[in-house]
Amino acid sequence: MAVPTLTDGVVTLRAHHEDDVPGVLEQSVDPLSRQWTRVPIPYELEDARRFVRQAMPDGWASDQEWGFAVEAVGPAGVPAYAGTVSLRNNGPGRAEIAYGAHPRARGTGAVDRALRLLLDWGFAERGLGTVIWWAQVGNWASRKAAWRLGFSCDGVVRGWHDHRDGLVDSWVGTLRAEDPRTPRQDWWVAPTIRGERVVLRQLRETDTGRLVEAYSDPVSTYWFSRVPMPFTDADAAAFLLSRGELLATASAMPWAVADPATDELLGMVSVKDLDQLAGPEIGYWTHPAARGRGVAAEAVRLAVRHSFIDAEDGGLGLTKLRLVAAVDNTASRKVAVANRFREAGIERAGTPCRDGAHDAVVYDLLASDLRG
Repeated sequence: MAVPTLTDGVVTLRAHHEDDVPGVLEQSVDPLSRQWTRVPIPYELEDARRFVRQAMPDGWASDQEWGFAVEAVGPAGVPAYAGTVSLRNNGPGRAEIAYGAHPRARGTGAVDRALRLLLDWGFAERGLGTVIWWAQVGNWASRKAAWRLGFSCDGVVRGWHDHRDGLVDSWVGTLRAEDPRTPRQDWWVAPTIRGERVVLRQLRETDTGRLVEAYSDPVSTYWFSRVPMPFTDADAAAFLLSRGELLATASAMPWAVADPATDELLGMVSVKDLDQLAGPEIGYWTHPAARGRGVAAEAVRLAVRHSFIDAEDGGLGLTKLRLVAAVDNTASRKVAVANRFREAGIERAGTPCRDGAHDAVVYDLLASDLRG
């Protein structure tokens, strides 16, 4: 079938042509493209020519893949290749969405516009009822693009994604023709909050080494019984991924606590259990090298303040926070008292530690307590 031309006045989807070859090559040798796709390594000019001249036209000719070149205004103010989007035919009423952006188009909104054009065309002109989305676990850019379009994220399929290093875990989600093209839930970003001694910021891959040090410390492993022993770089990577999942599902707000001068990780503070009947809870820990410096107390103060700021003003809009500490965890309890949390009671065997369950002190703090 002939490749249609689709446009929203800003972005155009069209058939690939020879002028796209340099852009396809640039996109395919880009480090992010190599990390998250199966482009051959090395990728040569002839590979780009084969993609433009054969792979994309063959997909249309066989009715197996409806692939479009994305054209958007480039830095020079003229239309330029911005990536490729496609729908892979999975049978009657079904297709898989695929997309990749040229580096210069990332963050411009061009791919989002292109995918909306693609989906509208697929549902209206190809009679699709369901479009499925797959992405390698950890490919947050792909997941966020799908999230903006209204795709669900229904979980992890282990060992599904065919990558050059073998089969890896995949995220999967779907979009139905009747679904709104808007996000299904919030996606939080941990805001940067600056204090006198610490900065709260989002966790990064560069924090891996400090995470391993902190979670290998005997004091930390004693109070956090669920931490793997030994705690490896792979455990740190899984931890970072899990914190990203909390933000992507708006179920918790985790911050890295960092040194204002060096940006070195000093600890963590989190507001969690936002959907629990008992109410949101704040948790925290510090790196061994940061203890005794008031780091945890200030980090909790900053997190509490953000939690009680109204949502329309950029905060979490909470009215109450809980804090739970083992009765014999003196350091943690001092942080609670320093931040005006009030003791609400004792929960017997309420917190698991490495040597078994300890009684826990339950504290709470109301927004009105601070206003008072």
